[in-house]
Amino acid sequence: MSDFDPTAYLPDDLIERIRERAPIHDRENTFPVADLADLRDAGYLSVLVPIELGGAGLGLAEASALQQRLAGAAPATALAVNMHLVWTGVARVLADRGIDDLRFVQEGAAAGEVFAFGISEAGNDLVLFGSGTDASPAADGGYAFTGTKIFTSLAPVWTQLGLHGLDTSSPDGPKMVYAFVPRSEEDAGRVVTRDDWDTLGMRGTQSRTTELRGAVAPAARVARRIDPGPNPDPLVFAIFSVFEILLASVYTGIARRALDLAVDAAGRRRSKRTGKPYSQDPDIRWRIAGMALAYDALPPQLKALARDVDTVADHGPRWFSLLAGLKHRAVTSAKDIVDEAVLVAGGASYFASNELARLYRDVLAGVFHPSDPESAHSTVATAWLGPIED
Repeated sequence: MSDFDPTAYLPDDLIERIRERAPIHDRENTFPVADLADLRDAGYLSVLVPIELGGAGLGLAEASALQQRLAGAAPATALAVNMHLVWTGVARVLADRGIDDLRFVQEGAAAGEVFAFGISEAGNDLVLFGSGTDASPAADGGYAFTGTKIFTSLAPVWTQLGLHGLDTSSPDGPKMVYAFVPRSEEDAGRVVTRDDWDTLGMRGTQSRTTELRGAVAPAARVARRIDPGPNPDPLVFAIFSVFEILLASVYTGIARRALDLAVDAAGRRRSKRTGKPYSQDPDIRWRIAGMALAYDALPPQLKALARDVDTVADHGPRWFSLLAGLKHRAVTSAKDIVDEAVLVAGGASYFASNELARLYRDVLAGVFHPSDPESAHSTVATAWLGPIED
């Protein structure tokens, strides 16, 4: 990792093309199809897939660095691709621990499949530990899923939807079922994607609502059946760890871009009063120093915790508080940094066409991803104080 160069996978010319398209997709509320095509051609969708299966063989620490770089160019593109990388990362984490249940995800990613993340449900604060989606078992071992998933990023282009549901009918139930539903023309009526993504920010993700009407996951794509509620199953850990780290990476990338834009603005803007650039103004220097102090703490935390996942380090019961805390700090720090960057850049940043205005809107999405502030504080409080007594 020490000599890892993100430009080998995201070269400057690719980053600039993606950066140029970002305001267009934000303005027109469209999915970045060309970005995805360029990233696929660059082998980006399989960076976490082992070399022997056709991927780049990178670990989570390297993927984190890549996602920070991509988010600095186009946050919505990075967040959308994040959801695909989560599943390939989960497959990697499980394989590193001797569990080969998601090999088909690795093989599919290497073959060009696009995996979406179908976990979020309106009002479901149980997240991984419960579901309002019904998982009905079939005689052949497959499952039919009926329910509604929200924030389904990559909605226009995914080919496999990784999701969960609750099986309440099996003799050994209830069970949380994790599986993958393919998108096909013959199943179009069973998987309905609403065209309802018209949001304040992160518009290019096109994270539309997905209605499941008996959507079928074949037996070979049923990854796990586990008890509902808090569960030590490796799949739960893999999803939580990869999701939190890669999500924190996206918002750290936004923070870095906002800091760079603030530095640029301070050098370009001049004071009418003194005639000097604002980079010489003590107040502006204090603001940028504060931004840098906050940002500098984020990449080392990401690198260290991602490396611990890669090397199968054992943090025991502290894992979840560490991961929730990482995501929380990255998001809140990024939001504060963007706020400060807007003040440094001045009134021009208030125009919708200004990149900082877009970052201001995009960074707000971070508070809605698990773990939200309430969940993060609850998790960390339990780690330090123990559970609340009945």
